[in-house]
Amino acid sequence: MNRGGLWFWGAAIAILAGGFAATQYVSNGYYFYAAYVVLQYVVLATAWNILGGYAGYVNFGAAGFFATGSYAAAVLYKAFGMPLPVMILGGGLAAALIGLGTGYLTMRLKGVFFAIATLALSIVLETLIKNWDYVGGSRGIYVLHPRGNPVFGDYGRLLFFVMLILAIVAVVAARLVERSHFGRGLAALRDDEQAAESAGVPTLRLKLFAATLSGGLMGIAGAPLPYYVSHLEPGSAFGLAIAVNTIAMPMIGGTTTWIGPVVGAVLLGGAQQIATVTISSVLNLLIVGLLLVGFVIFAPDGVVGLARKLFHRGW
Repeated sequence: MNRGGLWFWGAAIAILAGGFAATQYVSNGYYFYAAYVVLQYVVLATAWNILGGYAGYVNFGAAGFFATGSYAAAVLYKAFGMPLPVMILGGGLAAALIGLGTGYLTMRLKGVFFAIATLALSIVLETLIKNWDYVGGSRGIYVLHPRGNPVFGDYGRLLFFVMLILAIVAVVAARLVERSHFGRGLAALRDDEQAAESAGVPTLRLKLFAATLSGGLMGIAGAPLPYYVSHLEPGSAFGLAIAVNTIAMPMIGGTTTWIGPVVGAVLLGGAQQIATVTISSVLNLLIVGLLLVGFVIFAPDGVVGLARKLFHRGW
């Protein structure tokens, strides 16, 4: 293993250990609920980047995959009383299957046509959920988690730690993809799909795998949501903030590397949480819009791309 690999795995273990220590010694429970949201966006942004950044297929249906994971978890809880780990696996599997099916039907589309198709998918899924009485339709469904647990004390701390694990899993998956033949194939079709096909790159198979992996990771990000909100309803699962942030964060951080979505999610998600408690929660989307416009104009390659340029120039 090279030095970069040792650094990466060492950082992942240190973050995990630090997160666990925080659950034992930090007394203010709000920090864990705020950090949960930021980590949730780390998973979503990283998942989106596998298809939207590495392969260049912009997905506007992130909220649909996220909500699929949430409602699949809620169904498992209501029908069978499944524990949280099974809910997460079930939510990820359901969203991965949706991603596979969507990829098979839409991957022959390109550019704006693919983006519109994924947006339509999210609208269709939301309409189906609103008319499904088993999960409460538009009224929503209650999913009440246990009051506490012996290791973390309250469920807010447990959910934070679970989402921290999921964020690390998503980042590890993205890094492995980026450094593999699969990732190089995605980069080739992003740069010139016709040339990649002419060179023998199995573009359709790569896109289907990327859509499945991306959808599955978005699903696991949404699976703990029923426990987090207690009352799951379409407005929270298919929220506009989910769709907008999932696209904006990797673009602000940088879409050509695994670290970009992490940087974008931490910066933008942290700014939104600070604005929520200091100014107003209604400013969240305004913050996203202003930052996105600013980065598109002044740093189109995101924070990571800007840092690379400055470092290269010796600044």
